[in-house]
Amino acid sequence: MKILYIASEALPFISTGGLADVIGSLPASVRRAAGEDTDVRVVIPFFPAIKQKADDSFELVSHGEVTLAWRHLYCGIWKTVRDGVTFYFIDNEYYFDRPFLYGAYDDGERFAFFGRAVLHLIEETGFVPDVVHANDWQSAPAVIYLKKSEYSAVKVLFTIHNIEYQGKYDMAILGDVFGLSDADRQTVEYDGCINLLKGAVTLADKVSTVSERYASEILTEYYSSGLYHVLRASRDKLTGITNGIDVAYYDPANDPEIVKNYSADTLGDKKENKRELQRICGFEENDAPLMVMVSRLASHKGFDLVKRVLYDVLRETDITFAILGTGEAELEEFFRTAASDFPGRVAVRLEYNKALSKKFYAGADMFLMPSKSEPCGLSQMIASRYGTVPIVRETGGLFDTIKPYNEFTGEGNGFSFTNYNAHDMMAVIKYALGIYRDTEKWEKLTRRVMGVDFSWNASAEKYVGLYNSML
Repeated sequence: MKILYIASEALPFISTGGLADVIGSLPASVRRAAGEDTDVRVVIPFFPAIKQKADDSFELVSHGEVTLAWRHLYCGIWKTVRDGVTFYFIDNEYYFDRPFLYGAYDDGERFAFFGRAVLHLIEETGFVPDVVHANDWQSAPAVIYLKKSEYSAVKVLFTIHNIEYQGKYDMAILGDVFGLSDADRQTVEYDGCINLLKGAVTLADKVSTVSERYASEILTEYYSSGLYHVLRASRDKLTGITNGIDVAYYDPANDPEIVKNYSADTLGDKKENKRELQRICGFEENDAPLMVMVSRLASHKGFDLVKRVLYDVLRETDITFAILGTGEAELEEFFRTAASDFPGRVAVRLEYNKALSKKFYAGADMFLMPSKSEPCGLSQMIASRYGTVPIVRETGGLFDTIKPYNEFTGEGNGFSFTNYNAHDMMAVIKYALGIYRDTEKWEKLTRRVMGVDFSWNASAEKYVGLYNSML
């Protein structure tokens, strides 16, 4: 079987979030699950940050032109191999030499070019996949162009990592920017505009989301971000497969970026990481419970709940709180103010820092993730891997991966609450703090949390089964 993954980012090359983790891990896991003779390849844009780190293993495959509407555009193709998987990089500095991966005024045109370049890649390399696995709206143009081309028989799985991001544009640029005709209007038009994600969902042979719960949630009006009718019409080809994490990269026993390695059998060494994180945060080095968040500061991540009760939690308990991430200006200002109001109790690092995030995961006692919606979530699994107990709201992948702790039976691998309510969250935090005071119970819970298998193995098997069913 020949599989081509299409995405906008992938570890270890470039990352802004969970998509890169998935594309950095899933292809190799699928290759192991399907057999070493499976030909697995990935294509992403050749962003400047990748070029800067490119080593001698990178080689130029070809350089030529891609036609997009009336434009004739340079397209270079580079490649390297990692863990048996071939990674291709589409080079065009006009479109991809930007300070940020996303958020430019011409993102639609940029990823339309990327979609055309995928067809160019197939032609230049002669690699005609049996299955294309495209991810999120940035790869949606590739799906649309592929299904309109001579390669329309290639089976396509389109994965929605977050339904909120759909690639919406004015219908007036259908031809001029996307090179599509009036005959394609029905495919991409939704709610009076171009909707690239809708086009990919419509044309793909199968559609998946990144957790079982999220697949059912997006069939409701509340979670579908306006695409309720499209998704309901495609429900027969929709499935949910919960993501895994790279358990070799996120491994406290061998992680070079934490101050002291440890495992479930050497939990005492985790305390050295807590002391390190306390020093980083400017906290007193003691046994007070330390709760963290590592997240984009976006409203759907549950920050309105945090804003509502954080001060109450800090006044009524001895908990310390630290957050790592960047995002909405209003949220950044709130946490700056909280750090000023509670010196030595609240710490804020407004940055995207993967190495520092490892110190947060390893050094904390609890990990707070009260999302309003969460397609899958990786942070709760990473935190678990480091023995930091998750506190989550029961939505999407958080519901699938974290089961509430029962102090009488010892079952469960975290704490959770159902309603999107600040005081429900606060009650669960206080309950977790009560368990934290019982050293024996907390240690058993921590070991249990660390023992959950969040590797890609089970998910990869499910994807292989899905690919085979498509063929």
